[in-house]
Amino acid sequence: MKNLQNFIEQFKTMACILSVEKRNDGKAGNICIEIANKQYIEFLEKLNGNGKSSFETKFEPGSNYERFMPKALDFERCCHECAIEQKPVQAFIQPEQSNIHISMILLPLGIEDPNKAYCTLSQETSEESESSEESMLSAEMSKNVLKTCVKLRGATNLQKTMDEVIEDIRKICGANYCCVLLTNFNEHTYSVFSDSIKANSNHRSVRDYITEDFVDYAKTWLHLLAGNSCLIIKNKEDLETIEQNFPNWHRSLTNANIESLVLLPLEYNNVILGFIWVSNFDVSNTLNIKETLELTTFFVASEIANYQLVGRLEYLSNMDLLTNVQNRNSMNNRVSQFMNGKVQYKSLAVIFADLNGLKPVNDKYGHDAGDELLKKASSALKLTFSKSEIYRAGGDEFLVIILDQPKEDIEAKVQKLRENSENTDNVSFSLGFYYNENGGNIRTAMHEADVRMYEDKKQFYLRHPEKRKKL
Repeated sequence: MKNLQNFIEQFKTMACILSVEKRNDGKAGNICIEIANKQYIEFLEKLNGNGKSSFETKFEPGSNYERFMPKALDFERCCHECAIEQKPVQAFIQPEQSNIHISMILLPLGIEDPNKAYCTLSQETSEESESSEESMLSAEMSKNVLKTCVKLRGATNLQKTMDEVIEDIRKICGANYCCVLLTNFNEHTYSVFSDSIKANSNHRSVRDYITEDFVDYAKTWLHLLAGNSCLIIKNKEDLETIEQNFPNWHRSLTNANIESLVLLPLEYNNVILGFIWVSNFDVSNTLNIKETLELTTFFVASEIANYQLVGRLEYLSNMDLLTNVQNRNSMNNRVSQFMNGKVQYKSLAVIFADLNGLKPVNDKYGHDAGDELLKKASSALKLTFSKSEIYRAGGDEFLVIILDQPKEDIEAKVQKLRENSENTDNVSFSLGFYYNENGGNIRTAMHEADVRMYEDKKQFYLRHPEKRKKL
């Protein structure tokens, strides 16, 4: 060991000799740091900004690596592949809860030992991911990543383009299945944005397995990833590790006939947008697949973030956030579509609904109470006209547009609202209803409905003069 210590001290970078326990069952055994040079020991024992040891322990030769860092399947896989399988390995990792990026080179050592296999580890660290790392990708990887980037950047229909990209990724990985899963942990929502299944593989879409507790499974993935760029399951041993720590998810994987899996978070500006899932892939090409996917995922996450932002802006520009119906801007755009002949219809119904008594509520109880009344009003309209277009045309005025529905059905709904409005304890509307069985002009329909609404409002206040000033 003395000679090995002298050997490892010759490294100018942080370096150590790792041992991997040999096991008859083919599983990876304990991984220990047998010998380390001064630079590597200083790295393990370095102080953080609070003056406390980052790993809260001093280095001792022969220590299990988990004394110094959280358990990491990717790291263990690299060590096993190098020491046991005697293959040189290059990899990049980021320890949990750290902004340090580690570039590692592992080389196998031919030390005769019936119980352990050995390899050297040399590494460099940086606080930012080095662009040189990306330049080390093979020409084939670079071509694949560039192909993805060009497709996504030139997309006019992101959904269609993403379907093509996910198909490409599945083929690159030699996988039976690949998909993009979107999650919103704050709102506890999820969706499958795109997926691809290999023909004749008998593999099913993850859509068939999604249940109400899917978001809880996704949170499990965050624990498994633990700050790493991806999670790789490539054999029964890895699956057994999942079973020990997350039995419910293991059961789900087993039921879906998952034998191998690559799972990468889609992260943009430190927000998890979702995940890329690749299952039953070519495990003989694991490291190349890992590096290709890590870089590709960056572009996928960026495009999805832009897509969601555009969708959110479109929502904000067209929805009234208080009442959750479409706003006046959306109404004007819709009327323009009617006028330009972009809307085809046989019959047209327009209803103006003006909320009665809003001003007295605002004056007596404040605008918060008035806002609640507006919310109740929109809810009543959505409940009554559930399959219709509803807009907030102004402060207390709503517009409903109904196409190709029988006049009798609409009249019955309008009459029900009128009857409810006579009870001053209910949400009360003044209503103007216009119907043209031949379609007709939208502006004419809106004008006629507006005139009838004001007449109805006049009659309402004649019957309920108290509603003008107080409840």
